[in-house]
Order: sequence, then structure tokens, then C-alpha cells
Amino acid sequence: MEFFFGAFEKEWERRRAAILHDRARGNGSQLDDEPRKRRGTVAVAPGVSFGRIAGLKPRLILQGKRSSRTEPSMRSRFRALASGSQPAVVKLASFGSAARLGAMINYVSRNGEVAAENERGEKPRGRDEISTIRGEWNHLMKNRAESRDIGTFAVDITGGFDPGGEIPAQARAFLKSALGDRRFAFAIKGRDNGYTIEGVTVLRDSNGERLTADNKASRIVADRLDAAFRGRVWFRFTAHGNGIDYGTSRLRALVERHEGAVENEAGRKIGDAQLAGDIVQLEWRDQLHSRKSRDVMHLILSARAGTDVENFRSAARAFLAAEFGGHRYVFSLHDPSLDPKPEGTGGKRPHVHVHAIVAMRNDEGERVETSIRTFRQWRVTLAEKAREHGIAMAMTDRRDRASAPSYGRNQVRPMSRIGRTEHVGTSLAAQDRYQSKRADQPNLAQTGVSLDYSRAARRHWSRLIHETSAEGALTFAKVQLSRLEAKLMEHGKTSRTASSKENPLSQLRTNSVNLVEAFSEDRMMRPMTRDEFRAYEKRVEDVLSQAQRTIPDGQRGGFAEIVSAVRDHVDARRDMVELQHRNREQSRTIQDGRELDRGDDAKERWDRAVARHGARTVEAANRIMLEVEHYRDAIGRAEAGGIGADKAALQASLNLELARAGVLGATGNSLIREIAEADDEIRMALEAARRSRERGRAGDDVGEIANVRRENDEADKTDHRASAERLSDGGEAELSPRAANEKRRDRPAIRPGDTTRSDPAGQHVPRLEQLPRDADEDRERDDRDR
Repeated sequence: MEFFFGAFEKEWERRRAAILHDRARGNGSQLDDEPRKRRGTVAVAPGVSFGRIAGLKPRLILQGKRSSRTEPSMRSRFRALASGSQPAVVKLASFGSAARLGAMINYVSRNGEVAAENERGEKPRGRDEISTIRGEWNHLMKNRAESRDIGTFAVDITGGFDPGGEIPAQARAFLKSALGDRRFAFAIKGRDNGYTIEGVTVLRDSNGERLTADNKASRIVADRLDAAFRGRVWFRFTAHGNGIDYGTSRLRALVERHEGAVENEAGRKIGDAQLAGDIVQLEWRDQLHSRKSRDVMHLILSARAGTDVENFRSAARAFLAAEFGGHRYVFSLHDPSLDPKPEGTGGKRPHVHVHAIVAMRNDEGERVETSIRTFRQWRVTLAEKAREHGIAMAMTDRRDRASAPSYGRNQVRPMSRIGRTEHVGTSLAAQDRYQSKRADQPNLAQTGVSLDYSRAARRHWSRLIHETSAEGALTFAKVQLSRLEAKLMEHGKTSRTASSKENPLSQLRTNSVNLVEAFSEDRMMRPMTRDEFRAYEKRVEDVLSQAQRTIPDGQRGGFAEIVSAVRDHVDARRDMVELQHRNREQSRTIQDGRELDRGDDAKERWDRAVARHGARTVEAANRIMLEVEHYRDAIGRAEAGGIGADKAALQASLNLELARAGVLGATGNSLIREIAEADDEIRMALEAARRSRERGRAGDDVGEIANVRRENDEADKTDHRASAERLSDGGEAELSPRAANEKRRDRPAIRPGDTTRSDPAGQHVPRLEQLPRDADEDRERDDRDR
């Protein structure tokens, strides 16, 4: 097949056709030098063409596309933030057309005074070298014309209106007949033989017809008026422009020239610049359907004040190469100590940041995706590259800590640029949004997905509080938890109030939801103080009372069973709270657990643990804890991604590993016991295993306990450092390892098939011999899904 390159109008289309043609023929000779010439980053072996690399798409090599990165789990991100990591900040400042490319590059390079760097590592300096960039990028620009959104006009009327009527009302009706169903504002003043009208109008009407605001459009409007005024009217458009900024400036200028005499198409007076801006922002904005050419975009990467400048420059360079490989870009770093721009005009910002101008389209015509998912991925990549260069940084989501939504540049205007820029909102709503963001007021996203995300964040902050011992991290986590809990509680009250006004069936659904929330896994698993339990118990009784009033008569029998089961749960929870309270009173300071959280060297921590507990004991505990942490992190990632089906299977596997850890600790592993002092889930599993052993209901655990006993017996034979003082938590642990083994051997043997014993609830619990097989099947299914 032969290509006729003359059929393509633009150079980039011809280039792409040539590339595709060469690929189809398996000839990559023309492409071998292209990546090195344009990016300087792709090495190609001699004699190897892009079209002949088996198993790979040539365009992926050509563009240098990144591999997909796994987002860190919510758990690990929260730990990093509590430890002092700064958030990754990537802002999309604006888009621009080819006509603005030169001005944008001059801005970020301070007219050539600040060093710039392109995707090839070249560093053009001075206005002359920077001006050549536009020529290199020109074939990537579409040069699409901006839409004409706002027009200014003038009307001269010979003669006049009816002197017996209201002149502004007659002028308003006159303009409606001329401009049709469009938003406009005008001012009228008299002259010797008639009137002159000046005005600003939206060029697009409600039906989608857009006037071009040129001589042709002026003749169209004038023809509409000739029939009524017979040549006594002269109408002309005087200017046109794009977007809200242009419309705001034109309307404010009209108000300034005609103080108190400007009104809109509805007869509303526009007395000052503030009201003029509000009208354009709130009333005209949706009518514009504004369109601008998006040939390039302006990104800003920010770091905290005090961040190492060169490390952040390297991190930004790596970020741009990873996310925009194959695209043209140029970036400059603004260091406040070296910024030539004065502080009063926006220079010398108090923090280090990088400005990057990126071409939206690459040589093959593919465009940069700008979606919410992409922005999130950019923050993940920037945090990753920053950590690689020694900067503690983590990806954040505003839902992590119920942060207020950000404000856009069209919602505010700067009032002072000294230090941190001070703004004022362009409307009351924008001012409220600006103040909420600056004051860091809590704000909860209201969509269903976001509410689920916020509840997951609350659980992880709560878990972090119980896992950390560092004072700063603990305080930070408590603040974030209180913010989320306050907003979630407020949302719950608002939802219940709104739904209770609907109908009795809605009340029944609300009470059912409340009942489910009262006995959710998070509430049942989270340790409570006695005061918290009393409040919890009162809450349960209130929910039951409210639900009972809305239950239909035919369902009261079934509801009585629910009430009985609920109160059994509350009684069990009361016993657990009392047991935890006694354990806290009797607990001693455990140095191991705290040392493990201080970030010491892993090998040193391992050696210290072995010295205290013995190698076999540590290895046995470590194997189980690795599995526990694996499933915790997997559950955190599933919660962040909203994967409900995977989370259930992962939780089942985590519960199995926790049960194994509890059995290991209950049968004499001293390291598991010490870990339980700082890990609530391990502690609860350990207590459950102890209660099971004390009550003689160990049938379910026989297979696992046998393995654990063998490991402990081997550890006792080879390691005599595990003394009875470290195992003084009660039960058999108070005996020496050898005496404990002898006592266990004296007990009657438990039949492997006997899983129910005398416990009715145990009849519904699967045997531990079956659980490992189920867990293996879940893992295989998870691997296939991923």
C-alpha cells in the first residue's frame, strides 16, 4: 500500500502517517534516531527496529510511557503524614493556546533570568534561546480559534423614544428586539437629536446561535431594526472577547463610565464593580459555552518552605520524565532566595516550587489526559520521586482529613502578594469557599463513594492512634480522627432528620441503618473505655426503642429475636471492656513494642528480639505477623479503591491470621504477647484464644495448636532464654516452657472432628482444618482478580 502524503494538511499528520507506514512494513530505520534526538533518553541497540521488538507495542517505546504505579495504601500514607511527611502538591494552573506559549514560557523563566530545562535536559537561557521553543513546538499546536463569548456594542438612535414613557424601559425593549434571547447590560444617554446606547452582551443565545460581533453580525442586527425604525438606527459591535474575565472587565468599565445608569435585560440596576462581577460570574457564565484552544498546559509542583532546592529540582525532573515521556515540556524552579521578581508583584514566594509548560499533544497526535484519576496519579508519582530524592512526601486526598474543597482562580482575585497571597472572593459564595480553605475548616464530601472513603479513613486514623507511641504522630492522628468523626456524626444527624420527615417506611429504613451502624465491625472491634461503652450502650437502647415504635405488628415477633441477639452482643461487649480494663491496669511498660516503632535498623530490632525471646520464637511470630500486615495493607488498598467484593475475602483471611496469632500467643509465644500490648486486634485474638483454652473449647483449634506446640517445643529445647517472668500473663504461661509442655501432654486428647463441644454457637464455626484451605482459595482468586 502506498501513502500519498500530500493528502494530509498538517505536518504532524504526515509524520504520523509515515511512522505508521514504516511500522506496517516492519522498517524502523527512520525511527532509530528519533527518540535520542528528541528526548535523549531511549537507547536502541544497533540493527534493532521499533517495528520488530516482539511482544511490545512500538508506540510505548517511542513515547517512553510509564508503567502503572500502585497507589500506597491508606494505612501507609497516614503513617507517613503523621510522621511529618509533606503532602504532594500538583496544580493545573491553566491551559493556553499556541499564541500564548511564548508569554507562558517567559513567565516561568522570568524572561530568561531563571534557568529553564526541557525534556532533553537542555537549558536554554535568555529571551533569544527561549523564543526558539515555540518554533520547535509549532507542529504540535492546533491553533484553534477561541470562541467569541462577549461583545460590546453601540447604538445611535435619531429622533427618540416616546417622551411620555419611561426611557430605560423603552430602550430595554428595543435591545431585546435587536439582540433576541441574550443576556445584556446597557446604559442610555441623550444627545441633541436622539439617544446613544452603550452595552455589553453575551453573544450566544439560548438556542445556541452565536453572533460573531463583527461587521457581518452588525448588519444582521441592523436589518432586524430597519423595519421598525426605517433607517433611524445605526447599530454596530465595537469589540469582542473570550471568557468570564473579558466579560467582567467590559461590564465593570461600562459601570465606571455610567455611574448608576447601567441596568441589565431584566431592569436590574448595576451600581458598582462588585455587582458587575457577580452578574457575569453567576448569571452569564452558564450561557457562554466558552471555548479556548488547549495546546499547552501550565503545571505547578510545590513543596514546603525549607525543602532542599536541588533535591526537589531532581524530583520534579524525574516526575515530568515519568508522566510526560514523549511530550515536549520545559520547566523552571523558583527559589525564593534567587527569584529576580519583586515580592510585591508576585515573586519570591515563601516556598520552593516548579513551573512546567507541557505540550498537550505529542508527535503521534496523542493528548495528555486531564481527569481526576490522572491528577491523583500525578500526586502519587511526585511523592514517589520526592522520596527517591530524600524528601519525605506522601500523596493526599482531601477526604483523608475532611479538608475543605479548593477554590479556583476565577473565584478570587489577589489583594496582596506579600508573603502568602491574600485574596478576596468575587462573590459571596466564593468568599465563603476561600475562607473555609484558608482556615482549614472541616468539610465532608457528600457523595456515596466519598462517604464510604471518609468512613474508611476514620477507621485507619483510629487504628493508627492505637498503634503509634510517638507523641507528635499520636497528636496529629487524634486531630484528624476528631475532624472526621465530627463531620460524619453531623452528616448522620442531618440524614436522619431529613429522612424522618418523609414517611413511616423511611423511618423504618433509617432505624435499620442506625441498628446496622451500631453493630458495625469497626465499632465492635475498636477498643472502648468504660465511659465510651456506657455511651455506646445508651445509644443501642435508644436505637432499639426508636426501631420498636416503627416496626409493623406482623413483624414484632422477628424483631424480638433481633432485640435478644443485640443485647447478647452488648453483654459480650461489656465483658470484653471489663477484661481490657483489667489488662490495662495490670500491664507493664513493654520496651520491645515501643522500640519497634522508633524506626531503628531492622537487623538491630531482629537481633534484640532474638536475644530476648529466642530465634525459633521470633521466627514463628514473624511468619504470622507478616501475613497479618499483608492482609491489613491489602484491605487498606481495597477500601481506598472501593472494591467491596475483594475486601470481604481479604477480611476473612485477616481474621484467620489473627486467630493463628492468638493461638500462638496463648500456647506460649512471648513475642506475640508483647506485640499484643500495642496491637489491639492481636490482643483481642489472644484473649479469645485464652478464653477458649480456659473453657476447654479447643476443638476448633486442634490442627493449628498441634503445629504451634511443636514449634514451641523446639524453641524450648534450643533456647532457654524464654523465662517464666516474661510469660506472666496468666494460665500456663506462668510455668516454665518444659512444665507447660508436660501439663499440656497430661490433658485428654481432643478428637479432630469434634468442633462443636458444648458450645451451640460453635456449631456454626468452620474447623481450622478447613479454614487454611479456604484462605488459599481466596488468595488464588484475589491473584486472578488483580
